Amino acid sequence: MRVAIGNCRLFVDVEGLGLVPDGNTMRERPVMLTLHGGPGFDHSSFKPAFGELSDVAQIVYYDHRGQGRSDRRSAPEWNLAQWADDVVALCDTLGIENPIVYGVSFGGMVALKYAIRHPQHPAKVILDSTTAVNDIEIMIPVFERLGGPEIAHLARAFWSGPTPELMSRYLNECMPLYNRRARPDGKAAQARTLETANWDLFNHWSNGEETNYDLTGELRKIAKPVLVLAGEDDPVCPVVGSQLIADGIPSGLGTFERFDDCGHGVWRDQPEAGFDAIRRFITS
Repeated sequence: MRVAIGNCRLFVDVEGLGLVPDGNTMRERPVMLTLHGGPGFDHSSFKPAFGELSDVAQIVYYDHRGQGRSDRRSAPEWNLAQWADDVVALCDTLGIENPIVYGVSFGGMVALKYAIRHPQHPAKVILDSTTAVNDIEIMIPVFERLGGPEIAHLARAFWSGPTPELMSRYLNECMPLYNRRARPDGKAAQARTLETANWDLFNHWSNGEETNYDLTGELRKIAKPVLVLAGEDDPVCPVVGSQLIADGIPSGLGTFERFDDCGHGVWRDQPEAGFDAIRRFITS
């Protein structure tokens, strides 16, 4: 379904019951919004894996403004502040109070901006394989460790100034290093993700706001509990960057969990341990 939030319609899908029988009463489950990566992609990579959590939360999937099956709108609206504000607007439209907001990769950047910009709005925030600052220098050593110097050179060239040619090579040569384990349906999952890709938005972000992206100085504004998840073998959002987030969150609010033999998107490489950590955080 498409839900109107002001001047934009967002594609939204829901999994799991929000109100469930519990003895003589009905119990309300928390709502978890899932913020997908990219930018320029959609929520499809979460399915069907995140259905595992539908027994403890109602899962709300949606595509960011300008991405997936949501309205494209225009480039002036493709920015972190707008995407963060869209989280609040979507909750207002759907009547969601105190959401748990999960973001992975670029979606984690949106979730982080949201937590800083609207500190009292969430109940909790989960940041999976993301970063608070754009720093190519912490990425390159991991790419080199996993793929060798030629891969590191390609990654540096791509993240320094992506072009269509570099994008094609990066997708084929670097992205397979994102994860330690290939998904059984990996090619089909990638095709589903690319089905509605907005490369104009990707280029707008990569050559614009991403170049000076840095939220490290604002992490102190976070006011609700945050779970930070990171894979030791994540080349694109290295564990060093996740550590910076954990260190910058006000004392007592942050929980940091690192996973060995794990790449980008903890739930992809370590689904049992990753979903167990998310489940414990939701129910704690």
